[in-house]
Amino acid sequence: MSLDKDTVRKVASLARIKMSDEELDKYGPQLNNIIGFVEQLAEVDTDNVEPLPSPVDIALRLREDVVNDGGCAEDVLANAPEEMEDFYVVPKVVE
Repeated sequence: MSLDKDTVRKVASLARIKMSDEELDKYGPQLNNIIGFVEQLAEVDTDNVEPLPSPVDIALRLREDVVNDGGCAEDVLANAPEEMEDFYVVPKVVE
């Protein structure tokens, strides 16, 4: 599959990227190379390949699931522009 200049312009427009004609000429072949690589990957036979969640066979350490307030309200609110009773004060946005 090869993309023409108009298709590259449409892709740039969909991505909200403004491109000049020189940039379209420059990046068009690069986009074609990327699409060619993806097409190459689609040709690989993966029928008998098990999914691999991680290349390293390790178990994650689990912590005890305890509900708490974090105990650091002062640290969290240190940079707040305004706070009241350990909460952020924000302007009203809904009438």
